[in-house]
Amino acid sequence: MRERVSLSVGWITLFLMGTDLFVVSPLLPFISKAYEISPATAGWMVTVFAVTYACSAPLFGWLSDKKGRRRFITFGLLLFAISNALTAFASSFLWLIVSRILAGLSVASVTPLIYAIIGDIAPPNRRGTWLSIVVSGHLTALWAGAPFGALLEHFLGWRSVFVVMVIIGAILLVVNFKTWESIFRSDLTRNSLKGNTLRILGSVSVTTIWAISIYALYVYLGAALYSENRFSSSEIALAITFYGVGAVLGSLTSGQLTDKFGERKISRATLIFLALILIGLGVFFSSGYWVYFLLFIWALVGYAGFTSYQARLTMEYPKERGIVMAWNNTALYIGITIGSLIGGYVISNWGYTPLPYVCSIAAIMSFVLSIQKVQESKKESDFPVDT
Repeated sequence: MRERVSLSVGWITLFLMGTDLFVVSPLLPFISKAYEISPATAGWMVTVFAVTYACSAPLFGWLSDKKGRRRFITFGLLLFAISNALTAFASSFLWLIVSRILAGLSVASVTPLIYAIIGDIAPPNRRGTWLSIVVSGHLTALWAGAPFGALLEHFLGWRSVFVVMVIIGAILLVVNFKTWESIFRSDLTRNSLKGNTLRILGSVSVTTIWAISIYALYVYLGAALYSENRFSSSEIALAITFYGVGAVLGSLTSGQLTDKFGERKISRATLIFLALILIGLGVFFSSGYWVYFLLFIWALVGYAGFTSYQARLTMEYPKERGIVMAWNNTALYIGITIGSLIGGYVISNWGYTPLPYVCSIAAIMSFVLSIQKVQESKKESDFPVDT
């Protein structure tokens, strides 16, 4: 029973954090109209959120390793409710930007620490499965949370979306505080990162290159489908749905495979398959409706690799899980940013056709980096109470 409660709370919390990230994009036209600004200017809401998250996540990860995870998750959810209330009732675009900076700070204090605390409490032989379940919560927001927000906007206006998130965030604040009350944390030494910083950065760089292999194409997927396949808006939406479902199923199935065959084998195998699938996607991208299947498989394999690599990091760095998960999330956002820049450069110079092949090269580079040797960690010590 305790296991189900912990996983359910982790899943719902990450679903809310993912919704806060993904829902802004479909709301931008309405927000720009409300403040009489261009959609490009309104897009700064996403930019400041991502930059704040990437910069602050390592700090919260480091603090949680030393002081315990529960207090920072609770703080993050309190700030989440405050920041979304400010977003909902911002009187000017300046206050809206301030609210999204605070939102990025709040999510940075929650998302990586949920990953870390699940890694702390999961049985070693089921860590992959547990992480895959909570990761699927974040991914479900991609195809369920954001569309629900857009639907809510249609009936009640865009501000109502953030009001609902304030209410849910406040409820989850209490729920998370109670759920992790008796959870323990690792017996960390004061200098737990001594001599490990470069090794950790090398490990999370795999995620950066992986993110490039996914997002250099995904960011421009709708435009590419329209340009190369002449897809309508409904066909593009269906393609994104296939992708989203594949991402969730990939995350869930990789957990069981990781527990059965090991984190290293699955994370490396998925990167090889990811490179091959991207080549296939490049060859058959303009083959009409076959692209739905290819997008599904691309996301299935891609996010299976992401989940198994997260499990690998929690296994290889048991005493630095908080900081490693935080750095890994920062690496993810850096990869997304670099990927979007690379994708834009490729499109501007050569069009959409080369994009899958460029992403395939990135997947191969990520595989090469993943082969690095990580010194085996000593057996985890007993856990003192987290206060």
